[in-house]
Amino acid sequence: MWKDEYLRWINEPTLDLELKKDLLNKTEAELEEIFYGPLTFGTGGIRGILGAGINRLNIYTIRKANDGLARYLLKTKGDIAKLQGVVIAHDNRRMSKEFALESAKVLGAYGIKSFLFEDLRPTPELSFATRYLKAAAGIVITASHNPPNYNGYKIYDEFGCQFTPQFADVIVSMVNEVTDLFQIKTVSKEILLEKHLLTYIGQEIDELYLNEVKSIQINPQVKKDIKIVFTPLHGTSAELGLSLLESTGYLVYPVLEQMVHDSSFSTVKSPNPENASAFEMAIALGKKVDADLLIATDPDADRLGVAVKQGNDYVLLTGNQTGAILINYILSERKKQGTLPENGVVFNTIVTSDLGAKIARAYGFNVIQTLTGFKYIGEQIRYLENTNQEFIFGYEESYGYVIKGFVRDKDSLQALLLASEAAAYYQHYENKTLLEKLNDIYETYGVHQEALHNIDLFGIEGAKRIQAIVERFRVNPLTSINHQNVMVFEDYLYSYRIEMGYKTALSFDKTNAVKYILENGSWFVLRPSGTEPKLKIYIGVTGNTVESARIELDSIGQAILALVDQIK
Repeated sequence: MWKDEYLRWINEPTLDLELKKDLLNKTEAELEEIFYGPLTFGTGGIRGILGAGINRLNIYTIRKANDGLARYLLKTKGDIAKLQGVVIAHDNRRMSKEFALESAKVLGAYGIKSFLFEDLRPTPELSFATRYLKAAAGIVITASHNPPNYNGYKIYDEFGCQFTPQFADVIVSMVNEVTDLFQIKTVSKEILLEKHLLTYIGQEIDELYLNEVKSIQINPQVKKDIKIVFTPLHGTSAELGLSLLESTGYLVYPVLEQMVHDSSFSTVKSPNPENASAFEMAIALGKKVDADLLIATDPDADRLGVAVKQGNDYVLLTGNQTGAILINYILSERKKQGTLPENGVVFNTIVTSDLGAKIARAYGFNVIQTLTGFKYIGEQIRYLENTNQEFIFGYEESYGYVIKGFVRDKDSLQALLLASEAAAYYQHYENKTLLEKLNDIYETYGVHQEALHNIDLFGIEGAKRIQAIVERFRVNPLTSINHQNVMVFEDYLYSYRIEMGYKTALSFDKTNAVKYILENGSWFVLRPSGTEPKLKIYIGVTGNTVESARIELDSIGQAILALVDQIK
């Protein structure tokens, strides 16, 4: 019962006073919500609202996660894990720095060394540092683009990739073995330093990481006669992102108000470059300086948003569109230079547009689809090592891209440099913007349009309704929708595919999602978010014109949402 857990907390003599005050100000309904069950690992680790309770992120739930990780590392690696250590980074959110140090304190109690970044750093740099330092694991404290009252905890394996389910499930089971959050052992910062269990890292890793990022350039000497507005949305790319662009010769205008590491994200409605509202200040500055390109990264700098000048305004590219442009640029330019491998591989996900895959296949490359979550792409990059295949590009619709595998997660710094280069190249050699180049791509491969509908459903009842909706589409699969017959049904929880009445097995890890592919090539996916209280509905269509594709997109979306509304 949740009340028993609440009483344990409120009567705990060592409970942090601020957290105790937080509990005393809650209603009974609020208390039930924060004690009905613990935070769980999703597609991006643990993410939750800051506050007291087992369903909130606080020093005790952070300690619990680290206790499980420490025991897992010792069980799987033995004492070598103590020497290899764990790299820890954090973003600019409230309590991030404290949670990062708290992680080191728990690991230190098990004799495991920590390499702690001296200040906030981009998530992709954590992936790089874990690999470079040959650490046993990596941790980053971040809630990515979530609202200011959220924070999170992500763990990476020795290859710089987020743990995939076969390993994460074991870690989670060990985390769940912790029954008393208030008895987890920690070691003070002073003792950690005294016993050499804590090493601070920073600038030396920055330089190594940025040098690797610069290596992705295909035409580094291209004339950079474009103006770029850059915003980190108050996040971790402020210093490195600006330094990267300026050191490679670009004329950059930073949005100064958003270069500040503000944990409240006070200048934006949402610190998410997927949302047009996040570009409001960048657009204002862009108009003032007549910028050609606007670039925004999310707070932990793994996602990139791009807006392109069109007339007197700016058009925000979707993640799918940016991905297609980058794939086209990489493949066409490397082909000109004679550096394309015979066996190149591009990775995307089950909810990514088909456009990038069509481009890659046109160049004779293999396209491998993964589940949602960049950890699956990172894992696949590792599988290519020591084979005759070469990793070319990996991306997902949610504004995440990686060009070279020295990072095994999405990397906005790689993406912002390549997007800037592509914009400069097409402007200089073809007198075209990225948007105009996208239209060229459409002429060759068809107009592709996608949409994402997020249905926010909070609390216990919300979680039940999300499950009911997905089950309805799973247990009673549709045979048609929007006057189109269903040709393919895929269930990623039970790992099967039905096409033309034939059932075959899927080889993906299990996840709670279903996908429908229609006779005209349109498709949609229903998937509960792994880190937020929402149901995600992804839709993709292909048409002869942008207008016809958008009409089809809206029509399918309305039909799905009408069905969803009937499910209570």
